[in-house]
Amino acid sequence: MGAVIALEGLLAQRRVWRGQAVPAPAPAHPTGWTALDTALPSGGWPDAALSELLLPADGIGELRLLWPTLARLSQASDAVIVLVSPPCRPHPPAWQAAGIRLGALHLIETAHAREALWATEQCLRSGACSAVLGWPRQADDRALRRLQVAAETGQTLGFAFRPLKAAVNPSPAALRIAFDPAARQLRVLKCRGGLAPAHPIALPDLFLSATELRRHCLPSPAPPVEAPPRPRLHEVLQGGMRPITLPAAAGTTPGACAPDADAPDEDPAQRHAPLPLPPAAASLRPPLAFALPLPPAAAVARPAGVTPPSSASPGPAPLVPAHGIALAPVQA
Repeated sequence: MGAVIALEGLLAQRRVWRGQAVPAPAPAHPTGWTALDTALPSGGWPDAALSELLLPADGIGELRLLWPTLARLSQASDAVIVLVSPPCRPHPPAWQAAGIRLGALHLIETAHAREALWATEQCLRSGACSAVLGWPRQADDRALRRLQVAAETGQTLGFAFRPLKAAVNPSPAALRIAFDPAARQLRVLKCRGGLAPAHPIALPDLFLSATELRRHCLPSPAPPVEAPPRPRLHEVLQGGMRPITLPAAAGTTPGACAPDADAPDEDPAQRHAPLPLPPAAASLRPPLAFALPLPPAAAVARPAGVTPPSSASPGPAPLVPAHGIALAPVQA
């Protein structure tokens, strides 16, 4: 009756049932955003698991959320970060400015949604990747379950970017975060290791403001180029010319310019001769009674950065927003 039995022995023999077993906390990767790390029970991205990011649209700052983690992972000499079928081509200068080593980035382009799912699963399962970013467009719960198991098998950090409308469906992902760019905040829908935060997480530095979106993502209209001012009538008269209309008589030419009364006498044969056009307008024949002095081409005011349109122009260059993805679609 008074014998002391070690508790460890009873647990090893499974003779004692532990009602609330507390597993050891799984390691996590800090997100680099203090507010998000504080709200998540694990303190960061769950390791060896799939994190699902739900977006109302592409290019709203979702990659900026991952850049601190990817920058830290890419510093390893053997780091491999794979992007599977992104909606747009990554912009290398933006990734490099975020501290990510470009040599660690690998891009996989696929033609079909099934190929993208297969490539994402193989990269997660291989165990050779530090992080895998995928954009599964047509993925059900079974496909996401395969990605989650592949991330656990390969001990790989996985991210899946999906439309926000998929939030109503269940998901086996260890972490689900919904983006709200209008309120500039995140909502944690599901997290491993505890209850999801009841209140949204405000991250104003993550999202671009409306002004920044217009500046970085939308083409700014070119300012109109004003035509050079035409000389006024008193300027023409001061130059010794005044418009007149002469009848078509012998020895005269319609539309000629008569000299001023104060002008010195000249040869009568040249008095009614048509005035020659300026050299800059030799090919122009203005329908006026006098030739307007045109300013040289170098005197035409043009705003800085505005170039005249050309028919041989290859078209607008891909636009580059600050969030890291150029607005140039991936060619299949």
